[in-house]
Amino acid sequence: MTERNALEALIGPHESQRLMTALQRGASRRDVLAMLTAGGMQAVLAGSLAGTALSAHAQTPKRGGKIRVAGATAAATDTLDPAKQSNQTDYSRCNMIYNGLTSLDASLTPQPALAESFATKDAKTWVFTLRQGVQFHDGKALTPADVVYSLSRHKDPATASKAKALADQIESVKASGANEVTVTLVAPNADLPVILGTFHFHIVKDGTTDFNAGIGTGPFKLKEFKPGVRSVVVRNGNYWKPGRPYLDEIEFIGIGDESARVNALLSGGMDLVGVVNPRSLARITSTPGYAVFKTQSGQYSDLIMRKDMGPGANPDFALAMKHLFDREQMKKTIALDQAVIGNDQPIDPTNRFHFAGLPQRQFDLDKAKFHLQKSGVTGAVPIVASPAALNSVEMALVLQQTAQRIGLALEVKRMPADGYWSNHWLNSAVGFGNVNPRPSADILLTQFFKSDATWNESRWKNPQFDQLLLAARAETDTARRKQMYADMQTLIHQEAGIGIPLFMASLDAHSTKLKGLSPIPLGGLMGYNFAENVWLE
Repeated sequence: MTERNALEALIGPHESQRLMTALQRGASRRDVLAMLTAGGMQAVLAGSLAGTALSAHAQTPKRGGKIRVAGATAAATDTLDPAKQSNQTDYSRCNMIYNGLTSLDASLTPQPALAESFATKDAKTWVFTLRQGVQFHDGKALTPADVVYSLSRHKDPATASKAKALADQIESVKASGANEVTVTLVAPNADLPVILGTFHFHIVKDGTTDFNAGIGTGPFKLKEFKPGVRSVVVRNGNYWKPGRPYLDEIEFIGIGDESARVNALLSGGMDLVGVVNPRSLARITSTPGYAVFKTQSGQYSDLIMRKDMGPGANPDFALAMKHLFDREQMKKTIALDQAVIGNDQPIDPTNRFHFAGLPQRQFDLDKAKFHLQKSGVTGAVPIVASPAALNSVEMALVLQQTAQRIGLALEVKRMPADGYWSNHWLNSAVGFGNVNPRPSADILLTQFFKSDATWNESRWKNPQFDQLLLAARAETDTARRKQMYADMQTLIHQEAGIGIPLFMASLDAHSTKLKGLSPIPLGGLMGYNFAENVWLE
C-alpha cells in the first residue's frame, strides 16, 4: 500500500485531499498537526498521520523543472529514425519523442499504449484497436495508416532497419477498420505484442522519410538535435497520458567516458547519468545528495571471435578462449559482485527460458592449452576492447594475463568509446560487444544469433538453430517451448564464437532530488523510458 492510500484508509479521501492540498501550498508539519488536532484527534495519532502525509506528499510527482541527463554513447550516427536506433542514447531519446503500439512494464509484460487493446485467436493474426484522441506533435491525429506505414517500412531493405530480422516475420499490415489495424504473421508468434513494445517499432507519421523534425506522439517535443552532441526536448502539452510528463524540459547528451559522466554528475552539471562502473559506487554514495539506481538484467559484454575470419574460424581457438575465462575472479574484481556468472549462453537466469541444466564451463588452463595447440594458432592475437563495451577493457586485460600462462600472446587494443560501435564492433576478428537486455528470448536470439541477423556478432550460422527458433515462436506448450530454447542455448554454448562470462547489473547514478525511478529489466534508466516517469522534488 502506498503512503497516499494508507492516509486515505485512515482519515478518508476528502480529509486526505485537504491535507495534500495544504502541503502543496507550502504547509509545514506543524500546520498539518494543527489541522488534525483541531478535530479532537489525539496528539500521538496526529503526529503519526502527519508523518504519513508528509511522506505521501514527498512521493507525489511534482510538475515543472528541467534536468540534464548523460548517456554512455554519442556518435555522428545518432538518429531520430526509430528503425535505425542502435544504442542507449538513441533508445532514451526516441522514447521521449515516440510511442509504440504497446509498452513493457516492470515484468516485461506488454501493456496497451497507442493500441488500447490487442487480441488474437491463433497467434498468427493479431487485431490492434487504436487509442482515440491521440495526436502527433504537429496536431495530426493518429490513424491506422500511420501504423501500417511504421511497421511495414522495417521490411523494406532500403530502410536499413536494425529490426528487419524481427519484422520479416510480418506477412502483412492492413487497416481493418476506422480505428483498427490487423497484423498477419508468416507463422504464429505469441510474443508479437512484446516485439511491438520494443524501441524500433515506434509509430511515425504515414510517409515520413525525413526524421530530423522528430514528429511523434510521445511525451516530449523535439526542440534541438545535434547528432553526437546533444538533444533538447520540451513537454508535449497534448500528450495522451493525463498528467504526464512531469518535467518541462530534458537536455540529453552522450559522454563516452565513464569517469567524465560521474564527474559531471557530482559537480552538479548533470541530474542523471547512465552506465556507471561499480568502481564508482562508493564515491557516489558517499557524496551527499547523490544515489545509485540498480537494475539486474540480462545485459552482457561478450568476447566475439568471428567464425568467418581470423583465429575464431577455428573452433578449437574459440574453445580455448572460453576456458580462459576466470568468471569468479571477473565477478569479484571487475564487476565488484554487481553481476551473476554467465555460461556462454545469452539467456540470463532471470529469464523464464534460461537453461539452468547446461553444465557450467569451467576455468581450465589445461583444456585451454589443449584446444589452443589443436587449433594451430600461433603468434600475437589482437583483441579489441573499449570503454564503450562495459568492463571489456578490464576483461581483456585479465584474459591477456591468463593467456600468458598457456603461451598465448593477446595484444589488447583499447579503442576510444567514440565511434567504437560503428568502426570496430562488427568489424574486428577478435573483440568485445555489449548486448543490452532484450524483452524476450525470441528477440535476443533473433537479433544476435539467427544466421542472417544484421547483428550476428560472430557470423555463426546454424540451420538447426534457425529451425528451432522459428518452431519455438509458434509453440504454445510452455514445456516444449522451454526445451527448444534449452537446445538453442546448448548450440550457442558449444559452437558460436561468443564468450559470455557475466550478466551485469545496470547501474545509473542521480541526484536525490530526482524522483520516480523504478527498475524495468530492459536496461538502465528505467529501460531507457525514464523521461515521462521522473520528476524533481
